Amino acid sequence: MDASLRKSTFEPPAPVPRTVPPSRLEIIRTVLKNPLELWGQPSYTWPWIVTRFFGQTTIIANDPGLIRHVLVDNASNYEMSEIRQLVLRPILRDGLLTAEGPVWKRSRKAMAPVFTPRHARGFARQMREQSELFLNRYHSDGEGVVRDIAVDMTELTYAILSETLFSGGIISEQGDFARDVDDLLHSMGRVDPLDLLKAPKWIPRLTRIRGLGVLRKFRELVRRTMDHRRSLIQTNRSEAPDDFLTLLLELEGPDGLTSEEIEDNILTFIGAGHETTARALAWTLYCVAHCPDVRDAMEREIDEVIASGADPVEWLDRMPHVRASFEEAMRLYPPAPSINRDAIADDRYTAPNGEVVEIAKGTTVLVMPWTLHRHELYWEKPRLFDPSRFLPGAREKIGRFQYLPFGAGPRVCIGATFALQEAVIALAVLMQKYRFATTPQTKPWPVQKLTTQPAGGLPMRVTPR
Repeated sequence: MDASLRKSTFEPPAPVPRTVPPSRLEIIRTVLKNPLELWGQPSYTWPWIVTRFFGQTTIIANDPGLIRHVLVDNASNYEMSEIRQLVLRPILRDGLLTAEGPVWKRSRKAMAPVFTPRHARGFARQMREQSELFLNRYHSDGEGVVRDIAVDMTELTYAILSETLFSGGIISEQGDFARDVDDLLHSMGRVDPLDLLKAPKWIPRLTRIRGLGVLRKFRELVRRTMDHRRSLIQTNRSEAPDDFLTLLLELEGPDGLTSEEIEDNILTFIGAGHETTARALAWTLYCVAHCPDVRDAMEREIDEVIASGADPVEWLDRMPHVRASFEEAMRLYPPAPSINRDAIADDRYTAPNGEVVEIAKGTTVLVMPWTLHRHELYWEKPRLFDPSRFLPGAREKIGRFQYLPFGAGPRVCIGATFALQEAVIALAVLMQKYRFATTPQTKPWPVQKLTTQPAGGLPMRVTPR
């Protein structure tokens, strides 16, 4: 392990745990503003908490054994929580993140071959090419220009997604794609007061009206993309790329996926699939900018591996410092900060010490990567940015259900390997040529929308090395 990385004392910005329970009105205000500010000291120090929100029994699960019980061992007893579905289904409908039952199983089975580790490695060269093309905007900007890195990383990961899964075939319009994504998630990917009250779905959510236009724009983009590829397949199948889009369209039919399910899944990957990686990349560059020792170790590693001529498919394994910094950023700023489930039937969990958690039918179980990853029972100095936790020799000591950036169980993120490889390649290409430094205006604050986003953006100075 590189001893220099143990010296990091940087504590990235995050809400201070509450010491006094919030009132009912404060809960509503905080959930609407930023749910990350809701959690009190017990959420970061107790293995689990049983509480009630708006008449609903809720268990906040931080104990790794309890998490495994809910997400893996007895996963069939837990469905997606009602509030989560009220937020996400209007956007994604029957996409992979929100579908349940036979629809989810059918979609997951259909997409699994594209995201196997072996297949994902086949995208490495395209990831490098798109990252290098992205650098052209920095070349043209001149030296020391300040850019919003949160926006840049959204556009970079979109370019990679478009090229790898859709062979560049997404029929898009001129415009600010990153801003459209932010508008969609800001207005649509958040809890509305009526969701907390579990009001019927047909009652309009006023907080989401602003996002309906952007959502229609995205769905129209998806339909045009599908129609264009269908036409190509029907006209000359040999000319159609053998990519994710073609795979889905060829599964269309009575024994496969419906046209609507294909549309929903494409939208899921375009609108949300790249968003998680984009946020984690931006947070990584921000944290590394505060830790010169970490940055120097990454740069030495990047320079050595790239100079050796190693194929980018090897970079994930040959750049442990780059990967460790990305994984540590995902610990502090998990792209998906909460995993919500509702119990279908009565259940119970018995901890190794004999304590029993009774889980009644209808109970909501919150598995919170945000609190779990900062929990004092499972991490040393949990609020510090310390990539050495994830270097070889230390990474192996982290429990499987202690660190959940991609979830766990049957619904574990299908693109986890894809995302890790993409992130390491993108960081290596960016950091080989440039350094990213904070400015007096760089004052991000983590806010939970669909992902953990930096309120106010991430303005950073980009300077050639």
